[in-house]
Amino acid sequence: MNLSGKVIWITGASSGIGEAITYALAKEGCKLILSSRRIEELNRVRGNLKLADKDVLILPIDLEQHQHTDEWVKRVMDNFNRIDILINNGGISQKSYALATDPVVERKIMDVNYFGNVALSKAVARIMQQQKNGKIAVISSIIGRFGLPDLSTYSASKHALYGFYDSFRLEVKDDNIKILIVSPGFINTNVAINAVKGDGNLVNENSPAMEKGMKTNVFAKKFVSTLKSNKNHKYIGKKEIYAVPFKMIFPNTFYNLMLKMSKKNK
Repeated sequence: MNLSGKVIWITGASSGIGEAITYALAKEGCKLILSSRRIEELNRVRGNLKLADKDVLILPIDLEQHQHTDEWVKRVMDNFNRIDILINNGGISQKSYALATDPVVERKIMDVNYFGNVALSKAVARIMQQQKNGKIAVISSIIGRFGLPDLSTYSASKHALYGFYDSFRLEVKDDNIKILIVSPGFINTNVAINAVKGDGNLVNENSPAMEKGMKTNVFAKKFVSTLKSNKNHKYIGKKEIYAVPFKMIFPNTFYNLMLKMSKKNK
């Protein structure tokens, strides 16, 4: 797929993976819609792009407020009159045991990571149905394939994305809408720092795994290459991505190792 001139909407574009993807797509000559909650950070990212004003739309959104998806889509359509690709990347992480997590926090994580994600994809897919063409790329996680301590609700939200999009892919195939699920491993971002604790407060502390993770620009290059392909799914990361097949082949050994590692890191 040639991405030049494509209208691409990126959520979570103000930092981390989303910011890096934005820069990579700008080099491809795309027309971009940049979304996240923080307009000042979106404007910072916009300032780093060598694109004409007519080719970039800054659209602040909060995925937790997903009842507004139709309004967001209308803004995009009013500006570009089409949406070729949605990169559904926005989300939040967690660091708290299930029994120590307030249900309000659990609902917030699911609202952002699952319900908001899905609501936006459905709203955009209706436009793509009319166009008879489009692609939705969803950023899940390797944690969508197994669970770890401190990540119960986050893992649940990413597992749910797999269930939804594996089904949705088949439902929209005849409309020429393609679904790509990308599952990052440990990527060197602030996602762990910005994770929420059981009481809803921010963790404000990075994890060693994230600090040693793949650089965002390396991830973005691999992501864009995958976006151009016809793949349905791709793991992107370092050696941690091999935990997925290891778990499938040796599940008991896998969970024993994960438990030992989690206790060691406490």
